[in-house]
Amino acid sequence: MTQLRKVGIVGIGITKFGKHLEKGSRELFYEAAFKAIEDASIDPKGIEALYFGNAVGSVLEHQAHMGPLMAEGLGLRYIPAIRFENACASSGVALRDAYFAIASGFYDTVLVGGAEKMVTEKGTLEVTDALALGADNLFEYNAGLTFPGLYATIARAHMKKYGTTEEQLAMVSVKNHKNAMDNPNAHFHKEITIEDALNARPIAEPLKLFDCCPISDGAAAVIMVSEKYFNKFETPIEIIGSGQGSDSISLQGRKDITRIVSAEIAARTAYKMAGVTPEDIDLAEVHDCFTIAEIIATEGLGFFKIGEGGKGVEEGETQKDGRIPINVSGGLKAKGHPVGATGVAQVVELVEQLRGEAGKRQVSGAEIGLAHNVGGSGATATVHILRR
Repeated sequence: MTQLRKVGIVGIGITKFGKHLEKGSRELFYEAAFKAIEDASIDPKGIEALYFGNAVGSVLEHQAHMGPLMAEGLGLRYIPAIRFENACASSGVALRDAYFAIASGFYDTVLVGGAEKMVTEKGTLEVTDALALGADNLFEYNAGLTFPGLYATIARAHMKKYGTTEEQLAMVSVKNHKNAMDNPNAHFHKEITIEDALNARPIAEPLKLFDCCPISDGAAAVIMVSEKYFNKFETPIEIIGSGQGSDSISLQGRKDITRIVSAEIAARTAYKMAGVTPEDIDLAEVHDCFTIAEIIATEGLGFFKIGEGGKGVEEGETQKDGRIPINVSGGLKAKGHPVGATGVAQVVELVEQLRGEAGKRQVSGAEIGLAHNVGGSGATATVHILRR
């Protein structure tokens, strides 16, 4: 393989996740992007390309062709600007493509981000309908399965095969709500108890209200540069591993629905590229759109043996002070999940952690972090490994 240049992140920006009734995705992204530019202390005129993730803007905002739209509002009208759509992994995929554009020598400075406007006056049903575009329309959605039902099916299979319990699912939610209390940009700032989670109204059994991530608005952005410019910045955070995998878009096409094989493939690629193992990771931001998804993620990433992720949560190993801190930001579950922004938002959290700037949620001594971003029920997945 051709020798790749080193790539680093030198600027980060994020909005508060939650309800932004007076803002659309463009206003949200401008806010995050300008924060990233300011954080990097660069001249915007030096940005050579924009890589932008957005999943459902075509439906919920009736706005496609978002790449040039976002570039123009930032004063970057003439640069190449690309929108990426890979369901909830849209900006994770955008970041990976931007990484290779820089690593290959084509660009030196790029802006990468994502945004989603999901809270509308039309309500939950329309958002659910839009998100279902990331599943198999013919064999799943037309049969009545939306994402809560798909992940409930996955949860039931995992419980039957490995003995995972509803209490363990609840522990994921309790942990992430507690972590979000220290994240000023999180959608929820409310701690919950195991009893709260177990007694909440059912959404799709065994998943209850607190097992499901919220509908959120928000945006996130990063400035990425080649090693050529590392010495101009005090704390460039290097991307040392990048992986991506795919799988059947529908659950019926998979041999084992208790595993997200696309993420396992992405993780193997990223670990090999970075020259590290799961034991070297100091913290991880994983795609916990539902509590069962966090458990499966920790298994697929090699932090626990397959089938033992629930046990790991129960034993406290994924707490902020545990063996492998997971979702200290609050995760999608409590930080929020504006789907097009999520992949880059995970990376923003890691950069803050690796810089030592995460405040009360700081993981002591963190040097290597991992971001795990999944699209749909696992048809797409990216894994990125960052190092201070």
